[in-house]
Amino acid sequence: MKNETLLQFHNISVCYGGVKALDGVSISLDEGEIVALMGPNGAGKSTILKTIFGLVPIHSGKVLWLKKEIKPVSYEIAQRGISFVPQGRRVFNHLTVEENLEIGGFIMDDKNELKRRITEVMETFPILNQMRKAKAGILSGGQQQMLSLARGLMNRPKVLLLDEPSLGLAPKIVKEVFAKIKEINEKHETTILVVEHNIKSLLSVASRGYVLDKGRVVTQGSSQKIIESGILRKVFMGKSI
Repeated sequence: MKNETLLQFHNISVCYGGVKALDGVSISLDEGEIVALMGPNGAGKSTILKTIFGLVPIHSGKVLWLKKEIKPVSYEIAQRGISFVPQGRRVFNHLTVEENLEIGGFIMDDKNELKRRITEVMETFPILNQMRKAKAGILSGGQQQMLSLARGLMNRPKVLLLDEPSLGLAPKIVKEVFAKIKEINEKHETTILVVEHNIKSLLSVASRGYVLDKGRVVTQGSSQKIIESGILRKVFMGKSI
């Protein structure tokens, strides 16, 4: 039985200063899956995440949430159950780990519920529980990335958008981050859409993916199908599709 479709892009186009960053892109996300977005720099991968989260205006096309058309606005998107973890480990350095998580639960008015969520999230990230009173700025790069992921889970999102979660991390830490992404998906049944240049690590956890080039989807399918197609070599080497 097919899981419910949560989010759909229908023929979405986005322009930056007259240049099309996305050109008629259509994608979908179903409950409980990890989906990869791959392609060279400038292909439009991060723009898709920003468009979903209401950070980039849509030129044309439709976004559907639970099969109903929506106009993405950031605070409304968060309330619908979508969290965005941008690239660059954007933690609040002068706040503690716990205070960073409190900011992640900004849409909650109930302080007791906020405390319960922090406890729940720290069960998934034991290292953060050990350092809950430490300033985020003293954490290692890997720990800061874990904190960014944890903060994104505070509202128990149905969909988690991740932009380059392994950026700037050592290979050992990259492996830990992707293991945690898989754990989040399985433990919380969270649908995850990931933009990532570390293709091998990404396809090891993603069930399927989309390959973009010059603002268009050039292929899609299961991780195995994408690997076998050879399309990644073509787009990353700049060959015509």
